[in-house]
Amino acid sequence: MRRFVTVGLILVGLGVVGGAVAKDDPFSRPPGRWNAFSPEDREAFADARIAALHAGLRLKPEQETLWPPVEAAIRDLARLRREQRAARAERGRMVDDAPAAIRAMAEAATARGEALRKLADASTPLYATLDQDQKRRALVLARPMRGEGHGGWRRHHRGPGEER
Repeated sequence: MRRFVTVGLILVGLGVVGGAVAKDDPFSRPPGRWNAFSPEDREAFADARIAALHAGLRLKPEQETLWPPVEAAIRDLARLRREQRAARAERGRMVDDAPAAIRAMAEAATARGEALRKLADASTPLYATLDQDQKRRALVLARPMRGEGHGGWRRHHRGPGEER
């Protein structure tokens, strides 16, 4: 009985992983989504988002000196996303090798975590100097940089009584 339960749990786990891998396959998405853009397009959009954040913050001269490390960390994170997207496309769906798929997801998550940690470290000194208006604008302007899976610019927070 115990062996049956163990085997059942493993099979359920492999099914969940297979579904997650299939969901993350850029070729399984309908055309017209983010994967329809070329790498150059996506890089241009990242540049535009960074420029919008920088312009929207309206940094004071003393704050401008703290911006370059933040911009570099954002660019590194965007580059990592592009590289991971290209690696997933090259690697394929991996539905036949669940342990390798889990390993690939873990490695990607670790790399994203390290890049986010660098962004947090780089942005802490600048964030400490922002006034409340700048912080509010930063929160709104940074939303599109979250990438897919977090709603990106398509998800809008609505007020009470408004439908989604």
